[in-house]
Amino acid sequence: MTTLERQSLFSQEILASQNRSDWLKTVSAMAQTLGFSHVTLMKVPCTEEKLLAPIILETTLPASFIRAMDEHSTLLECPILGKIAHSSIPQYWSMREEVFSSSVCQVIKDGLARQGIDTGVIAPINFLNGRRYVLRFEGRAPKPSQAVLNEIGIISIHAFDVYDRVRKAEMAVPRSLTKREIEVIRWTSHGKTSSEIGQILSLSDHTINAYLNNAIKKLDCVNRTQLVAKAIRLKVIS
Repeated sequence: MTTLERQSLFSQEILASQNRSDWLKTVSAMAQTLGFSHVTLMKVPCTEEKLLAPIILETTLPASFIRAMDEHSTLLECPILGKIAHSSIPQYWSMREEVFSSSVCQVIKDGLARQGIDTGVIAPINFLNGRRYVLRFEGRAPKPSQAVLNEIGIISIHAFDVYDRVRKAEMAVPRSLTKREIEVIRWTSHGKTSSEIGQILSLSDHTINAYLNNAIKKLDCVNRTQLVAKAIRLKVIS
């Protein structure tokens, strides 16, 4: 498969993402095809931002790794992020080439090593609102050719555009539900029947079913089970 063919295939697969979970799975699969084991989408930190967790949008890295990094306030001393400070093109990094001089940098190095990471590509993305983001591909891949770096840059921009569209769509869904519909979904998630929910809320079975049917349509679901699962995924209920 040529670079252009692979780029076209990746773009089609990313475009097919229906939610952020789909998006992350697709981009992660793309990263593995390129030889990387982890992918992270994050904001480029501003001066006042000192922790990693709040600026990460999506990642395949374990939460324990992120917590460990933040316990030592590693964000401000990370030499990897510094590579894109004045660059608009993807940058390759290798543990063997970076300088991890301070004790905090050594924490970063050791943490990455435990995740099986010693190389990566960090692709900057300049968004319309002026905020900068990066899509990071990390693992043990050899240094990619310039053609592959260019490919990663193009795909990263497209991937972020799709992510932003999916994210906005997911954020709009909860706002379309009424408070009563959310309340009925929550009781349904607790295993209550329409009759039982009706007794709890002093409403008829018919009214409860109407709320559920409306919610099913709004969230584009086919039944109550899918409705509850999607409501949980979208954080409409917890």
